[in-house]
Amino acid sequence: MAREEGVKSYVKQPIFRSEKWLRAVAALNCVICDRAAPSQAAHRNEGKGLGLKTDDALTAALCVDCHRDIDQGKELDRDTRRQLMDRAILDTLVQLVRSGKLVMK
Repeated sequence: MAREEGVKSYVKQPIFRSEKWLRAVAALNCVICDRAAPSQAAHRNEGKGLGLKTDDALTAALCVDCHRDIDQGKELDRDTRRQLMDRAILDTLVQLVRSGKLVMK
């Protein structure tokens, strides 16, 4: 099958799974409402299917209420929920770095 003009092709990478990563994320306060830890390591709800979760690196530290609102909230449309989740994932990465849980070696 020929590739369409202007469409980039990416090599499929193995999915990152790490209990240590998920524990580090869950040890943070909720990045949306700042509810005290422990939080939930909430996976991104895009690019998954049939019981498979996205890459563990795409998780956000969310309290149970914020997690529910982003996953199933009826007051927010799908695009808004996805934007909130993407922002929460970035904020989680920043918090992991600032807390010293994510360091370069």
